[in-house]
Amino acid sequence: MESYDVVVVGLGALGSSAAMHLARRGKRVLGLERFELGHRRGASHDSSRILRHSYHTPAYVRLTQEAYADWAALERWSGEQLVTVTGGLDLFPPDPAIAMVDYTLSLTDVGIPFELLDVAEIGRRWPQFSLPSGTVGLYQERGAIVPAARTTALMQKLAVAAGAELRGSTQVLALSDSGGRVEVELEGARLTADRVVVCADAWTNEVLAGIDVRLPLETTLEQATYFAPSRPGSFAPHHLPLWIWMDDPSFYGFPCYGEPTVKAAQDCGGPVIDTSDPLSRTTDPDPEMLERMASFMRRLLPESGDPVRSIRCQYTLTPDRDLVLASVPGHEAVSVGLGAAHAFKFAPTFGRILADLATSGTSISDISAFRLDRAALTDPAYQTHWLV
Repeated sequence: MESYDVVVVGLGALGSSAAMHLARRGKRVLGLERFELGHRRGASHDSSRILRHSYHTPAYVRLTQEAYADWAALERWSGEQLVTVTGGLDLFPPDPAIAMVDYTLSLTDVGIPFELLDVAEIGRRWPQFSLPSGTVGLYQERGAIVPAARTTALMQKLAVAAGAELRGSTQVLALSDSGGRVEVELEGARLTADRVVVCADAWTNEVLAGIDVRLPLETTLEQATYFAPSRPGSFAPHHLPLWIWMDDPSFYGFPCYGEPTVKAAQDCGGPVIDTSDPLSRTTDPDPEMLERMASFMRRLLPESGDPVRSIRCQYTLTPDRDLVLASVPGHEAVSVGLGAAHAFKFAPTFGRILADLATSGTSISDISAFRLDRAALTDPAYQTHWLV
């Protein structure tokens, strides 16, 4: 059997980052992806993702500090600019479903500066917005855009340059761990590894079934839509910040980025889907979701224009919407990374931490909240909540 120091299962952003970090540390790394590299069936494709400090707990805010540093390191390693700073505006309407105080206290606790802006001040700075009376904007100047598909491909390139072997269209059928090396079963082949890192997102439970681990995950099919403003210059990154509507439903959007369109989407607005047959999943836009998004954009950003295209992506959600960054209890040679549909901003950091777990079993980063044995993942009575 072929033998490796570490096998990484899943080569979206998180797995590609793990393979890159491990290879850069001199490990013999094999990365396996069940679909073609760069596929669009998961959550690492398309153009853009949000990088921000604003979060609902101090632990997350501190992790964003690490994320900004790790993105800067990735830029140094690659020689490419990846972070486009636009500023970020979290919009809290009166009596919002998401508590603003959680954000202000968390930012204050970590020492991240921010501004609270009323409707008049938001209108003075960014007249593109049309906001309900009483809305408060939390502005953080370091809010930024990072490229999605381009970064994932870049991390794969850096992983290969550092010696990793990456295989697309190679499905892992099972893992087995007898307390020594971990066996990885493929179609017609078996591999062994000292450590296995699982970043299989919606297919995590399929990969972990061989070691009798099943997590309470749900996968939703989401939709992002691009709009064409008649004056795209007024929606350029230096004229409009990233924004998040902090209510239920929750929406978020981008200024123009790489093309004269603005992108917007609802957070956790799509239906729960069965991922057992991924090839049957639709890629067609959902008309009801499109109208919901377009209607909101007509109110919030009246000059954002008509929708020109929509794309689909998957959210794989934990009951508490928290990340998973942990070794499997009882199978410490296997580590799991799950992004809970808000991890792309942490992609370089995820890879670093998963490489820590695979090489030493610990990390200097505080990942105590992201264990696999927490109540949200072990208590059947845990009340699911996805808005953060």
